[in-house]
Amino acid sequence: MAGECRNYDRAFKLETVRLITEQGCSASSVARDLGIHESVLRRWVKKYQEDGEHSFPGKGHLKPEDEELRRLRRRNAELGDCSKTFTAFICCSHP
Repeated sequence: MAGECRNYDRAFKLETVRLITEQGCSASSVARDLGIHESVLRRWVKKYQEDGEHSFPGKGHLKPEDEELRRLRRRNAELGDCSKTFTAFICCSHP
């Protein structure tokens, strides 16, 4: 249906992409058979080619490298807060 927003799980996307990339099916025939716009399938294929098995992590999930970056940024912010506290302590302790 036009304008209908559907969500597809990771397994469905991976299997669909494999039909195109490994089985040699055309994006247009897969799109027609599944009732999904061809541009959506091409976007999935591109994402898969960029990220491989880490593609389509799902809502609320990150690829491993993005999760590590988030963890490091959080840790950096914590250390920044400690540094400010330590600096304030040193300044106040030694007039």
